[in-house]
Amino acid sequence: MASWISMNEACDLLGVRPQTVYAYVSRGKLEVMPDPADTRRSLYRAEDVAGLAKRKQAGRKHETLAANTLFGSEPSIPTALCAFFRGRPYYRGQDAVSLARSANLEDVAQLLWGAGQPVDFSSSTSSAPMHSGQPGRVAAFTALAALAAAGHSTRGRLIRVLHNEGQSLVGQLANAFGAQHGREPLHLRFAQGWKQSTQVADLLRTAMVLLVDHELTSSAFVARIAASTGASLPACLLAGLSTLSGPLHGDASGRVQALFSEVERLGEDQVVAHYLSTGLPLAGFGHHLYPDGDPRAAALLALFEPPEVIARFIQKVTMLTGLQPNIDVALAALVAHHRLPLDAAFGLFATARSVGLLAHSLEQLGVAQVIRPRGRYVGPMPDMTQAART
Repeated sequence: MASWISMNEACDLLGVRPQTVYAYVSRGKLEVMPDPADTRRSLYRAEDVAGLAKRKQAGRKHETLAANTLFGSEPSIPTALCAFFRGRPYYRGQDAVSLARSANLEDVAQLLWGAGQPVDFSSSTSSAPMHSGQPGRVAAFTALAALAAAGHSTRGRLIRVLHNEGQSLVGQLANAFGAQHGREPLHLRFAQGWKQSTQVADLLRTAMVLLVDHELTSSAFVARIAASTGASLPACLLAGLSTLSGPLHGDASGRVQALFSEVERLGEDQVVAHYLSTGLPLAGFGHHLYPDGDPRAAALLALFEPPEVIARFIQKVTMLTGLQPNIDVALAALVAHHRLPLDAAFGLFATARSVGLLAHSLEQLGVAQVIRPRGRYVGPMPDMTQAART
């Protein structure tokens, strides 16, 4: 039988704080159960704790520690913006899923940026407007590149000035993806621009709040690197959004949309059979941070009924694989159900996450050090004797 230990014992063995133990649990590295003697407390599988302690000790060599830090073992940058506790994301200690029930993107931006005044994304003080008439992604990236080229360094500027610039950047990004100009909150402006009802607007609000941040993602890390060099705020945002645009990151919903197109064309049975028989991964199902299911996806999918064939597909995949849909499935299903523009999923994700990327950039400004990882050379060694002769 497995043996179980208390939180204090687990912390002592691992040499960490309770928050790190919770992170191990949320990532599926540590099994937990309620304490039979006191259901308000938890017990942790001793074998899992011992295994983590052993790996931690083995990884103390500099090269191993550096590689693990970069490729997902432990966050290497302290942050007060977002963390995972008991399988749920929290923004500055507040449950993101709970926030999404009533907060809007402006509220969460004020929270993450630590802004003293309400955030208003209707402002447009930048000298380079978004390019109208172009597809959203093209307009957004083209304009951000122009702003980055002419932008001022973040160094030596007051935080309230940077907040104003950040507001303008997010507002212009939303405009590029089709939000109607105006002074209303962004979810209402998106709904107006996409000719949708106020009921759909509330779904957009929920989705964007759930997408604002997700701890130290690759795009957040890149934005922080740019910020550490003193790059301009639009340059930091462009760096982060360029990374976000990858199909294995923020544009994963595009892969799900392609999968949904197959389902609508061929039927859920044929698509599922093809993917499972060939061992191909099904985009949008499972998440390494949420072994019991992505709570963001569950919260969003509970608010609307996906198209019938897509709903059957989601149910069938979950039944046959045990994998739950993640936020990319929920976002693609939302776009399909309400027939939103083709680029709407990425537009919502990019606009919402721009708030988080700017928050990471602003937080990094408090660290007077450039982020500069070292390379571990694995190529052919030079001929030093030849170098000595020359």
